Amino acid sequence: MRHCLAVLVPTPAHASLGSVLTYQSAQPLPAGTLVRVPLGKRETLGVVWDEPVDTAALEPDKLREIAGVLEGVAPLGRSWRQLLGFAASYYQRSTGEMALAALPPQLRDLSLAQIQRRLQRAQNTPPADAAALAHWPRLSPEQSTVVDDVAAQAGPFLLFGATGSGKTEVYLRCVHSALAQDPGAQALLMVPEINLTPQLEARVRERFAPLYGEAAIVSMHSGMTPPQRLKAWLAAHHGQARIVLGTRMAVFASLPGLRLVVVDEEHDASYKSGEGARYSARDLAVYRARLDGAKVILGSATPSLESWHHSRSAEEGGRYQRLHMPSRIGQTGALPLVRRVDMNHQARRAVFSVPLVDAIKERIARGEQCLVFLNRRGYAPVLHCGDCGWKSNCPHCSAYRVFHKLDRTLRCHHCGCTDRVPAACPDCGNPDILTLGRGTEHIEEHLAELLADVRRPGSVTEACPQGLPVRIARIDADSTRRKGALEAQLAQVHAGEVDVLVGTQMVAKGHDFRRITLVAAINPDGALFSSDFRAPERLFGLLMQAAGRSGRDATLDAQSEVWIQTFEPTHPLYAALKAYDYPAFAAQQLQEREQAAMPPFSAQALVRAEARTQEAAQGFLNLARAQALDPEQGMAQWGSDWAGLLQHIALYPAVPMAIQRVANVERAQMVVESASRAALQKFLAGWQTVLHQTRALPQCKGLIRWAMDVDPLAI
Repeated sequence: MRHCLAVLVPTPAHASLGSVLTYQSAQPLPAGTLVRVPLGKRETLGVVWDEPVDTAALEPDKLREIAGVLEGVAPLGRSWRQLLGFAASYYQRSTGEMALAALPPQLRDLSLAQIQRRLQRAQNTPPADAAALAHWPRLSPEQSTVVDDVAAQAGPFLLFGATGSGKTEVYLRCVHSALAQDPGAQALLMVPEINLTPQLEARVRERFAPLYGEAAIVSMHSGMTPPQRLKAWLAAHHGQARIVLGTRMAVFASLPGLRLVVVDEEHDASYKSGEGARYSARDLAVYRARLDGAKVILGSATPSLESWHHSRSAEEGGRYQRLHMPSRIGQTGALPLVRRVDMNHQARRAVFSVPLVDAIKERIARGEQCLVFLNRRGYAPVLHCGDCGWKSNCPHCSAYRVFHKLDRTLRCHHCGCTDRVPAACPDCGNPDILTLGRGTEHIEEHLAELLADVRRPGSVTEACPQGLPVRIARIDADSTRRKGALEAQLAQVHAGEVDVLVGTQMVAKGHDFRRITLVAAINPDGALFSSDFRAPERLFGLLMQAAGRSGRDATLDAQSEVWIQTFEPTHPLYAALKAYDYPAFAAQQLQEREQAAMPPFSAQALVRAEARTQEAAQGFLNLARAQALDPEQGMAQWGSDWAGLLQHIALYPAVPMAIQRVANVERAQMVVESASRAALQKFLAGWQTVLHQTRALPQCKGLIRWAMDVDPLAI
């Protein structure tokens, strides 16, 4: 007897085939079974899906046979399938495209023997060293209260804890509690960036390997090789991995025993995918926890305004439970003192104020470390000619090429176009080409000049009677390009071999630098006047995270400081930062957003178009907009409800993107907004058809691609 099965295959959303196709099988297979199926002229991985098959409408002779079943791999669970179905629907993608992208690509090529070998290698013999629990650190009263609240309540939880308050220890205690209650329980711990994964993994292994074995802890992130990713996925899917650590991709891991989800630094924009489905791993983590009946903890010192709004009291409509840890772990529990330096009173074009240089020298003399933070890499963002006005424009982008002094290149950070620095102005021949602005390379060089007469304490020897010069290190995307470079530089900082660390946001997040007692932010004012309504939120979070790198050693917390060099010292954002008053900052920002009907008081989507010309990109978007707003065409295609739906939708005209040309491709965008998330979703689902039809029109011939971004973080 032949059985007809609905199988999910990786087809794009606009494919006429659809994502779920019908195949024949000699045996019935449960939903979630992984199979190999023919698709066109190739063979692909598929998933037996929860969709009824209308056998009466089928022609059995035309149905193709399933090529094979992945024996030895358990079917994917119901909650996993529901998660992928919801994600595809919400982010306006094909279910097959999303679901199959979440699986390791090597799965398709494995035989039963290979799968069994991999599972046997991962067999875990827990040492069950209960004595290891005795060496766990003692919790502070605030930590104990939070751990008890998580155990007693259902959540979801927003853990609002100051930097250095011990949020990670709370996560580990909650993981232990969840795993101890059920021998099959699993926990998912998420971090925003790959470079934070090894740090957390080392701490988790130190804590849980004595209890559950090394194989019970796996990582998942995009930096892993395909074999590594496959091994980790199989261990999680079959329950051998009790703890999964990962970046945003880990939210789609198959975890049949999931009981706890932790999203650390939940405010971080890295949890939002910037390509493909453009999903928010933080939001999906909350949804997934609800599907699995698991608890979820979102942790941050500066929560996203959306999460903060959701954690208001239940009487006001809040959906999250807010937990608070305002004090640092340490002798005093004090947060670093924030000093604002008014650069209007410093020498013109001064990079470092005199008081800041003196403070850095004091720290070096005491054997402590300093962090100088500037979120701009390179030596200078622009080269220009003072005679004719030439600037280092990129020939392929509407942006400037950045000057990198170390290799004497002009490099575009958008398309990668790189040239040698010209000896003279290409337009007028002036040999005196000047720099505009400063990057981390410039800061590193200038600091070396300012500290040239300073010597490292305790470095005077017979071989070096004058002592060793100050050691300055730079950590940014350029200095850490080679594999292992970031780990090596961080190890030098932790070992005390670096006196002053210069870096971008790479060093401002999550790192536990024990000897840094001074953090300086160099001219962060640009975000105060950005056209992006989220810019102040990002700036406050970044500065707060940078400040959190200072004074993390309990013996040094009382003398730690944060210096903000600014031309706007009285700005409310800096006043809130000085007082560490995130609630006041959030209240002011939410009030502004409510008045302007911005998220979280409305729902947004963004449609981006890329074409050979700006006219073609905007033309495609405006044509699709006109068709959607045409009541007669809308009712003919979607029914009488369409006109009523449009009453709840604001569909703005197309405009160029902030950087409108990248790699010779013109880019435009269109914002869709609604006070109702449900209305926006209904509109986007219907409008998808219009966008695909418009794409095929002759007047849109120059269009290269278009994409939809639901809940965009940058407009």
